[in-house]
Amino acid sequence: MKAKLVIAMVGLPARGKSTMARKLGRTLEQDGVRVQVFNNGKLRRQMASGASCSTADFFSPANSFGLQMREEIARQNIEAAQAFLAGEGQVAILDATNITRERRAGIMAAFAPVPLCFVECLNADEEALAANLERKAALPEFQDLPREKALENFGQRIAYYEQIYEPLSDEPNRILVDSFDSCILQEQISEVLPYYDRIRDIITTRVVRNLFLVRHGETVYNTENRIGGDSSLTPRGEEQAEALAEHFATVRIPIIFTSNHRRTLQTARPIAARQEPCSIIALPELNEIHAGVCEGLTYEEARQKMPEVARGRAADKYRYVYPGGEGYATMAERVVRGLKKVFYLGNYDENIMIVGHRAVNRMILSRFLSRQEEEIPYIYIPQDRYYHIRIDPYKRSFELVPYRSAPASWVGW
Repeated sequence: MKAKLVIAMVGLPARGKSTMARKLGRTLEQDGVRVQVFNNGKLRRQMASGASCSTADFFSPANSFGLQMREEIARQNIEAAQAFLAGEGQVAILDATNITRERRAGIMAAFAPVPLCFVECLNADEEALAANLERKAALPEFQDLPREKALENFGQRIAYYEQIYEPLSDEPNRILVDSFDSCILQEQISEVLPYYDRIRDIITTRVVRNLFLVRHGETVYNTENRIGGDSSLTPRGEEQAEALAEHFATVRIPIIFTSNHRRTLQTARPIAARQEPCSIIALPELNEIHAGVCEGLTYEEARQKMPEVARGRAADKYRYVYPGGEGYATMAERVVRGLKKVFYLGNYDENIMIVGHRAVNRMILSRFLSRQEEEIPYIYIPQDRYYHIRIDPYKRSFELVPYRSAPASWVGW
């Protein structure tokens, strides 16, 4: 008989539960396990059509209609999961907040004696949480509300959940996960659970369906061989951005991450315009290396005016720090943090694009390519090609793709 398991997600809204549920489900499915995710939010939107089920008041503990509806949604999904496991199903994942002990006790009673494990998702990173709330406010269920009103609405929804939130404490099988850092904070397992070793591996493994790592188009500073700055695109750079937009027109890209610099935003906008919908999220952690006293100088001017800088960089380009600025080694921490934000905000099962800079993209690639530190400043980052990266629990692949050739064709990947 095939082993059965129930995984019940736990946590406040916008903490990464659904992303984790899909990640668990998809990877186990690739292992040949018959798995299905039962999402309460999806069922709510199907059952309670219209704006009433998306307003904050619907989630108020004092709203008897909303409470009754939410209980009915939970009951239907539990019954659907029971039917799935009674047949050929092996792993049922209940994707909901499940934040009260009463609700979790009901889940345990409903599935006895099937093994059950609760997975609670936390995120203590306030910046990442705020950015995630911004993205949630852009969901279709809030399309009739102005952005500020949608944010207020979703924030009040969370506040209502916080009033009744009871974290995992005495449940026999429980895992506490930091969804931002993809790490297990605590675990308590009281019995042998099927697939448990695999589940722990999935939780802590970065999975990238398709990451398109793009360098911005040609800038005025590029043509003048100047360092850093916040230069705009040249006409040729604008043509490159349009070519990228055409190249990716048939590939769904829901989010494009950029730096705060104009050249990355100018490159991203034509690409986003060919997508519907598509958000552009600018992250300061992805800003180009700051050259300090050399900002805005040409490389030749820097050599002539500050020969000691040129000699220092030539001796150890990775560890050298520009006076008043940064070096590869000193910006590594912020780039890693930016990459964590990218994976937290971009659902793992969606395509993700980063429009970045030469030094920053080198740092990002080094996280996947396992390059030696002294090699990182020399990784090839052209403006007429991009890196296509895929990582799953089975393999990782990297490809340098010219975008002026045939259109991209990873729709089914």
